[in-house]
Amino acid sequence: MSWDAGAGLAGKRIVVTGAAGTIGSAVARAFAAADARVCVVDVAREQLEGVRVALHGASTHLAVPCDLLDATQLQAMFDAVRKGFGGLDVLVHVAGVLARTQVEDVTEEIWDWHLDNNLKATFFVDRAAAQLMRTGGAGGRIVNFASDAWWTGGLHAATPYAASKGGVVSLSRGLARAFASDGITVNCVAPGTVDSPMLRSGLTESQIEDAVHAIPLGRFAQPDDVAAAAVFLASDHASFITATTLNVSGGELIY
Repeated sequence: MSWDAGAGLAGKRIVVTGAAGTIGSAVARAFAAADARVCVVDVAREQLEGVRVALHGASTHLAVPCDLLDATQLQAMFDAVRKGFGGLDVLVHVAGVLARTQVEDVTEEIWDWHLDNNLKATFFVDRAAAQLMRTGGAGGRIVNFASDAWWTGGLHAATPYAASKGGVVSLSRGLARAFASDGITVNCVAPGTVDSPMLRSGLTESQIEDAVHAIPLGRFAQPDDVAAAAVFLASDHASFITATTLNVSGGELIY
């Protein structure tokens, strides 16, 4: 085995959801830098092609707009991956949503929006990816994105978000058992406080400063910090790791 950070990823076929976002685009860049072939997926159609063309080796990559909650679009996306790449080796499911809402102000619509986008979509995206991986017969890797909120319960009015991300961790453990016989590993990356528009939404400057002070390493994570964790879990270095949630929080969460 090579001891390069992205050992075994050259030529692998990768789907990255949420790829138009701050973290998702960093994940896509990291896999492209490891000489993988990347299909970037997002509901933000206008931004997606720009993400693809900015990747290393742009002509080898795909961009497929998709609403992951639409079963027809989801199937069409994986059909495009099958047609363009001939199969799938790795899914990195980054897509997610957050709306900061005090508990007393949470409506059914807000609750369902979080659970549908963050948990329901994860199940159906993971299952469809596993079905495509099975057809290749060589196993695969699924890397879901949770959050340290799965453990903390969420800070700054993020209870529905925390509940949905706790579900992602439990779901990933269940799928790791279900897919193990096919040689498919399922793991989570649980970022702490990542410097991104999602993090800063709804927070005051004072709250942001307090959040930095709560991190023992003294800074917010950068998108590349969590992208590196996803690359590791997809690489040959993690071939015997499954049902694991990798804490990438700078010491903010210790367990």
